[in-house]
Amino acid sequence: MKKLVVLSGAGISADSGLKTFRDSDGLWEGYNVYDVATPEAWHRNPILVQKFYNERRKSVLEAKPNAAHFALVKLEEKYDLTIITQNIDDLHERAGSSSIIHLHGLITKSQSDLNPDLTYDMQGSEIKMGDLCELGSQLRPHVVWFGEAVPMIEPAIQLCRDADIFIVIGTSLKVYPAAGLLDILPSKAKKYLVDPNVPANSVRNFDIIQDKAVSGVPELVKRLLEAD
Repeated sequence: MKKLVVLSGAGISADSGLKTFRDSDGLWEGYNVYDVATPEAWHRNPILVQKFYNERRKSVLEAKPNAAHFALVKLEEKYDLTIITQNIDDLHERAGSSSIIHLHGLITKSQSDLNPDLTYDMQGSEIKMGDLCELGSQLRPHVVWFGEAVPMIEPAIQLCRDADIFIVIGTSLKVYPAAGLLDILPSKAKKYLVDPNVPANSVRNFDIIQDKAVSGVPELVKRLLEAD
């Protein structure tokens, strides 16, 4: 069974009503990302950061997987599929995909402010100030902020080294270390890109489907399932 690796970004969740990470003015849902998505912001104003992610989590829980998420599940019929996602939503899981690596964490979990390895599944949409981990430390969103290590990048690198097929969906390829995964793909790997806006000078030897994920991904999945 061929190994197929998908790298997904915000574009795949856009048609589920979740905004892309950063607008052209550098804001995320009206906030400067450095005021809500850095360790410094958390230490400076934890109430604001907690409020911001509680609002994002509510939006994620209200969203539903779209045709692109569901189409990827079908690939498991024929391929050894792993999805590496930069998204912090759980739409791949809810669509039914069985192997997912979240590079930037998962907003439906909380983690200890003291030990990031202590994570907890959440009930509901809010982490409250005063909610503590087993060590007595404040719980925070289970997301990787700017300036923090990306612990899941190592297993992602190994997967990409062994990939027979690699698909990029809905990402600008500007955020590292995720964008660097393209540099370690085997030369023999077949590479595909689905995005309405093809990143300039970022992709070489890719078969490009210049379309939104909700229509482009089902088209590509159909092609791959029909391939010999």
